Amino acid sequence: MKLRNGYLHFSRKYLGFISERVRLEWYPPWWMMRIKVVKLENNWRTIRIKLPLTWVAKNMGESMFGGFQASLADPIAPLACAKVFPSYDVWTRHLSVDFRLPGTTDLELRFDFPKDLEVKIKDELASKGRSTPTFEYGFYRADGKLCTLIKCAVAIRPAYYSKKL
Repeated sequence: MKLRNGYLHFSRKYLGFISERVRLEWYPPWWMMRIKVVKLENNWRTIRIKLPLTWVAKNMGESMFGGFQASLADPIAPLACAKVFPSYDVWTRHLSVDFRLPGTTDLELRFDFPKDLEVKIKDELASKGRSTPTFEYGFYRADGKLCTLIKCAVAIRPAYYSKKL
């Protein structure tokens, strides 16, 4: 997911008067899912998003569709990296979704940008000019149990990076 184009660029440029929380909630795929940004703090280093279990989001087993979870989880780490490292292009390199428990309630996505990982990324960017960190975060049910573990590898590259073939 490169962040130079599309809705996110449009929303920053033309909807800057609206809070980042609301712009995320209005992001077309997420608006349809009725997400609610609960917390967006410390320049995107702490993110909490409620993913409601609506009739549209339920699968045959009456729990949250995995696709809803993957759709919301996919760009979270790259968005955070784009805020922390704004002069770089970022995108999801690899996403792993480990469904551990059924999502039988509203789910809360909990993402925290570890300080030690941020330092490691800065060091790699300074020495190699690129970094591919892996973040772990997850969806939690209303009872506080981890429902789905997310592992997201993020490509952080110089602006307009193109792999040499």
